[in-house]
Amino acid sequence: MRLITIPQHALRAASRSHLAPSSLASHPALLNRPLKASHPCLGLSQFTRHHSNAFHKSEVRRVSQVLDSSRTEPQPGLAPYKPPETGLLSKLPASWVPYAELIRIDKPAGTYYLFFPCMFSTLMAAPMAMPMANPLTVVGTTLLFFSGAIIMRGAGCTINDLWDRNLDPHVARTRLRPIARGAITPFNALVFTGAQLFAGLAVLLQFPWECFYYATPSLLFVASYPLAKRVTYYPQFVLGLTFSWGAFMGFPALGVDLLHNTAALTAAACLYTSNIAWTVLYDMIYAHMDIKDDAKAGIKSIALKHDAETKQVLSGLAVVQLGLLGAAGYAAGAGPLFFIGSCGGGLLTLGYMIRKVNLKSVKDCWWWFVNGCWITGGVISLGLGADYLVRYLGEENVREESASENETRQKQLA
Repeated sequence: MRLITIPQHALRAASRSHLAPSSLASHPALLNRPLKASHPCLGLSQFTRHHSNAFHKSEVRRVSQVLDSSRTEPQPGLAPYKPPETGLLSKLPASWVPYAELIRIDKPAGTYYLFFPCMFSTLMAAPMAMPMANPLTVVGTTLLFFSGAIIMRGAGCTINDLWDRNLDPHVARTRLRPIARGAITPFNALVFTGAQLFAGLAVLLQFPWECFYYATPSLLFVASYPLAKRVTYYPQFVLGLTFSWGAFMGFPALGVDLLHNTAALTAAACLYTSNIAWTVLYDMIYAHMDIKDDAKAGIKSIALKHDAETKQVLSGLAVVQLGLLGAAGYAAGAGPLFFIGSCGGGLLTLGYMIRKVNLKSVKDCWWWFVNGCWITGGVISLGLGADYLVRYLGEENVREESASENETRQKQLA
């Protein structure tokens, strides 16, 4: 990415000329020293405090020329936007493509990461329901959660890109996102966000009414995550608070009252914090793809903060994740299939991923981010599912034996 430096006195002159502050603020690369990405106008205000009597007309023209050219000339070495020619996006009407790109419909990994905590909690809550939830109910609830994950992940991406519309043009991976390249206006994106939230509400209303009260607080985290990247090196923790919320939702969805069931509340809390650790883990790998551009743009991330000891941090997060997952299973009364399949399988898959991932390779980080979702999320789900089915079949046998005994007793009494 090419950075152009303009002397500070030229910027002071420009600030008193016909150049709008917003024009300068949108080009932090013009400044001698970096500006905070969260407040792009802050650097300009620092320059304009120190007034100079000299009016450098030639340098004002020079600043204007740089700003004008930077709007039209592509950055060297970076390809311009090309409409998709393959895949799902290529089959959509041209007017739909920017909106499909905005919700990352062609990159569903984020949807899966949002969905898995919902699936975990549904499978963990099913044996705790009274009576135990049957497989058809579990499958139907899981499908509702998946449809909600598709919608709300898209809404979250739209909100994120609205917040980051002045940052994304300065990061190689995000510079061609629809809002960043001007294919969608911020107003249209805001209207689109509202439509997605209403669609999400329609899905939410298909669940028991208690779910509405459990789900609503998560919107605060959805809206605040993009801000976290500007003020802390740990925005992945805020992302974890957001993406892991589904770890609570499976319980009320199946009629398990968290407020009056201590075991269920303990299981849900442990599962939630376990998923937060998992979110920070996989998003730390994801953040390594942008680590150089993030440093230039002033975006904070855990990958920047702990670049030298990333694998040690990842290992610690994996231990926390699996420890809390085991605690959740213990509180829920899970059997050996859960501990062997979910906890043991998770230990193997996470350990292998942390050992193999090449954090210096964007391609390798992306591969593990996408496939690690299915590998680790899959084995945890299989362990939970196997435990649920064994317990469900066991209860069915108990019910049948009880019914048979009652029938025999009634015959004897007759």
